[in-house]
Amino acid sequence: MNGFDPLHFLLAIGLLLLAGRLLGELAARLRQPPVLGEIIAGILLGPTILGRVAPGAFEALFPATGPEAHARGGLATFAVVMFMFVAGMEVDLSTIWRRGRAAVAVSLAGMIVPFGLGLGAALLIPEALGREPETSSAVFSLFFATALAISALPVIARTLMDLNLFRSDVGMVVIAAAVFNDLVGWIVFALILGMVGGEDHSIWMTVGWVLGYAALMLTLGRYLLHKSLPFVQAHLSWPSGVLSFALILALFGAAITEWIGVHALFGAFLVGVALGDSAHLRERTRTSIDQFVTGGLAPLFFTTIGLSVDFVANFDPLLTLLVLVIACAGKILGCAWGARSAGMVRREAWAVGFGMNARGAMEIILGLIALRAGIIGEPLFVALVIMALVTSMMSGPLMEWVLRRPRVRKLVDFLSPTAFRSPLAATTREEAIRELSETLAARARLPLAEVQRAVLAREALQPTGVGNGVAVPHARMPMLANGPLLAVGTSEQGIDFDAPDGAPARLVFLILTPQADDGAQLELLADIGRIFQDPAICERVLGVKSFVELQALLKIESHGG
Repeated sequence: MNGFDPLHFLLAIGLLLLAGRLLGELAARLRQPPVLGEIIAGILLGPTILGRVAPGAFEALFPATGPEAHARGGLATFAVVMFMFVAGMEVDLSTIWRRGRAAVAVSLAGMIVPFGLGLGAALLIPEALGREPETSSAVFSLFFATALAISALPVIARTLMDLNLFRSDVGMVVIAAAVFNDLVGWIVFALILGMVGGEDHSIWMTVGWVLGYAALMLTLGRYLLHKSLPFVQAHLSWPSGVLSFALILALFGAAITEWIGVHALFGAFLVGVALGDSAHLRERTRTSIDQFVTGGLAPLFFTTIGLSVDFVANFDPLLTLLVLVIACAGKILGCAWGARSAGMVRREAWAVGFGMNARGAMEIILGLIALRAGIIGEPLFVALVIMALVTSMMSGPLMEWVLRRPRVRKLVDFLSPTAFRSPLAATTREEAIRELSETLAARARLPLAEVQRAVLAREALQPTGVGNGVAVPHARMPMLANGPLLAVGTSEQGIDFDAPDGAPARLVFLILTPQADDGAQLELLADIGRIFQDPAICERVLGVKSFVELQALLKIESHGG
């Protein structure tokens, strides 16, 4: 690699990862898909922002041609291949059959209706949708239809988990339908790529290879991987040997489909489906691969998207609106109709439609591949990216709205560094309540005497020591208008809150909730009780040295350790 500059290359990769990770975390804190922050990071570092503000710095860090550009592209390709491998591992083939009629109906309607609507729109108004003059009408129409029909299984699964719907009937129907959408959608897209490329094979030969490879991996390949995993786990070092085995399979699968004439990520995706379906794949292995890819590789890929396209120069508001309307109408109406035809009630049917409407990272990957293959131009790619992000952002809130299920509030959502007292100066429960009430009264701009009186009155009705060294004094305040407030205090010697087990409270949570909010107090008390049902958790919390350590520990425990 003559002329390769490792300094600039490593600095560029470090900046991409840093910006992508920071903005991805910010997006997650705002209850948005992390991919939103990662793409925004790329836009900030790309020609859209940095290229305009400091074109010299942009060219030095992210040259469009040369060895550094090739190396960056190769690394991004590896990242997206691994991302699709992990996405494939999330696919549970048995969910389609377990959910029966509803899953099949939603799956079929969720593919056929948006596919038909997209195909018709692309054939009738191709210029309005941004078809490039040199692109075949058939290829463009099939791509656009597929882009509207596909869903994003990882985003859908995360949304359902956040809403506590993953194990519900609605959630399982949505997951089963998304599995089907992913499999069929990517097979169809692989065939479209075969129509575009395929220099070494005829189109029909490419189609045959794609269908044959998919059938082989989902039948015999899945069986052989299931049978070989115990041998691999028994004879290779744990867990590195098994992780290497999984990654090697993903790369070989990607190489096979690249040789066939379609994109490498399709092969990795099918390997992930086959491997992830095995009951012998341990959860620790699955989690390790997922953390490695989503934490390190995925942000790198999604930030590089912003480097290749100027989102301001190529933003067409009418095209973006048209794509968004067609995409939402086809997917929401199609899936809702399928759910209703299977006997689901109207509210749950609409929830299924809103849940399936999330496109997310899968749509963006599909659009980027189409852009690089010359199927679409940059304006349509920008419109597809915006559509993917908007549909992912709206999916969860619309499901909450139609099901009328408010988000369950958790302890970690209300932690504040200004309301953390460690250690408390108090030696009695009255003193502890007063000390913690001071912090919350100041934040809520309420009279301290009123807060203290309400908490002590509740304490007089029934002691709030819950056991295992934890106490949860609380009160509902008529004058509190901006949601629940929480203060945390620790005590080395312990404070008597008359707990059932007789143990003094060494960890005290003071909770204030609005009078009109019936569920907030119960949700927070239930979450605290769940987290601290193990006495060892209290000991670990007492060992923290700062609020940040407390926040990190409780966040881990809130998600199940």
